[in-house]
Amino acid sequence: MLTLIGSLLGFVSSALPDLMKLLKDRQEKAHQLLILDRQIEQMKLGHTFKIDELNLSADLEEKLAILKHDAALGGDTWVDKLRASVRPVITYAFFGLFTICKCCFLYILIFEQKVGVVHAVPQIWDTDTQALFGAVMGFWFGQRAIARFRPN
Repeated sequence: MLTLIGSLLGFVSSALPDLMKLLKDRQEKAHQLLILDRQIEQMKLGHTFKIDELNLSADLEEKLAILKHDAALGGDTWVDKLRASVRPVITYAFFGLFTICKCCFLYILIFEQKVGVVHAVPQIWDTDTQALFGAVMGFWFGQRAIARFRPN
């Protein structure tokens, strides 16, 4: 009996260092995986910053190229003035047409269909009109601000 207990104790004591080695190896591997995960996160963050930097650099180069192109034209001819005014004139023309249409609809609602002003205005200034107006204002005045919130 004593021999059996001694043998069992010898077997357990000889397996104990290997068991400790396995536990230590497992902890080291888990630690290495944690380090690799952190390194991957840092690499992703670095790539995100690099992409943002490249986007800003491209925007700056585009703006500088546009300014250089416009400065090179610099004549006092009517063609250059017309070229510079095309977008604003078209925008003003469509905005004027839009305003005239909305005013006509308001006039029809108030004077021909006898709808009160309080009920007529919400009918012509609905959510679609607000979205359209917001898109135009955002295009002209908030292009940089919108670009900041645009997903990469």
